[in-house]
Amino acid sequence: MRLGAGVPKAFVSLHGQPLLRHALDRVLAVAGLGHVVVVAPATHVDATLVVAAQSVRAAGVDVPVDVVAGGAERSASVAAGLQALRADDDIVLVHDAARALAPAPLFEAVAAHVRAGSAAVVPGLPVTDTIKVVDASGRVTSTPPRDRLRAIQTPQGFRRDVLERAHAGGSCATDDAALVELTGVQVTVVDGDPRAVKVTAPPDLELARTILQEDTHGR
Repeated sequence: MRLGAGVPKAFVSLHGQPLLRHALDRVLAVAGLGHVVVVAPATHVDATLVVAAQSVRAAGVDVPVDVVAGGAERSASVAAGLQALRADDDIVLVHDAARALAPAPLFEAVAAHVRAGSAAVVPGLPVTDTIKVVDASGRVTSTPPRDRLRAIQTPQGFRRDVLERAHAGGSCATDDAALVELTGVQVTVVDGDPRAVKVTAPPDLELARTILQEDTHGR
């Protein structure tokens, strides 16, 4: 069962604050941050502006935060965000508010790898389950070596020109790295973070609450 809260996932409450607020608080703590674009459902642009203003005040930073309306699909929303970039935004990190607890150091590590010369960088964690590739009838066609598999997270980092070119191709994919792969550009995987859990179903929200409590007590 997915989260059935009757609101966009970014506005699902975690410890009294929407997931979006938790995500923005961590984004605004990223060293070297120059600009934030939040892509929101058209119905929630005003509410997103309010949350963004609260997060900026709490962080006490002078970073421009723009809010734009997204599209029906993920790729359309990312394309809308790309349209809102400023002239000097040369490294772009694409994040998902569902991974609201991804910590600032993860953003910094991804950006650092792009800055060091990688065109596209994604964080990932080793896969602990055995994965089977099956055909339409459910028959196993292969078993990939588990040590070569990674569960990919966000933020995903790109040179701006690389990401814009990938989106200009008109293809669809489940993440931006897959779009970039279709253009023939090498994507590099770096170490992910267990705190960047994706909140999709109620058990994920419980896990996020546990992570948040551990982070709070660890400070």
